[in-house]
Amino acid sequence: MNSNHRILFAGDPHGNFEPLIKAVRKCRPEAVVLLGDYDLERPLECYLEPIIGLTEIWWIAGNHDFQSPGKYHNLFHSSLADNSLHLRVQEIAGVRIAGLGGIFLGRVWYPPGRPKWINKRHFLNSQKPGPRDDSLSLKYQSAIWHDEFEALKGLKADILVTHEAPSSHRFGFAAIGDLAAAMGARNIFHGHLHENYSNTIRRHIRVVGVADQTVSDLAGNLVDVDDE
Repeated sequence: MNSNHRILFAGDPHGNFEPLIKAVRKCRPEAVVLLGDYDLERPLECYLEPIIGLTEIWWIAGNHDFQSPGKYHNLFHSSLADNSLHLRVQEIAGVRIAGLGGIFLGRVWYPPGRPKWINKRHFLNSQKPGPRDDSLSLKYQSAIWHDEFEALKGLKADILVTHEAPSSHRFGFAAIGDLAAAMGARNIFHGHLHENYSNTIRRHIRVVGVADQTVSDLAGNLVDVDDE
């Protein structure tokens, strides 16, 4: 087996998982990592049934996964819910992979600006008096929170997977590169912006952008599924 195929990274499916399924059948990876924006009308496992048992399946969430209660429930209450990489490091096929789902939201934190809130509790306590729901709305759950981001810096990883892009992309954020550097990660794979590219940012960190409905291997090469 091609060693670069032992882990595959899937760009935003937006409801179409066929390229990922074909890539798994072709490459037989040990694991796949999904980079967010699933647009699920059914639980995630329903879409991935053809490859469940063939490979490990890991994921982070994108902004689309918080657009409605249904999309949220079909991801976060699916049978694959425990395979979220958000704010954790997991050894996968011998590689330490860290995950950061969600997006930067101006009403919470939009680097390089200062965060609006210390943490989620600070935000909830600031709401107007009256009957208070002690949970965050889906919009706020989609946000990257500064305190959680900083805590992730204390962990070590080889690869960082994110929905947002680092500064390698014109719409990216230097903070993502700072996070990878703090964690000792040499590679970043991200989705969200629907572009395939490879670039290098400071500290010689390699960045791979994975476009929607495409699949990349560990070397940043696109998997050709047309002949699968």
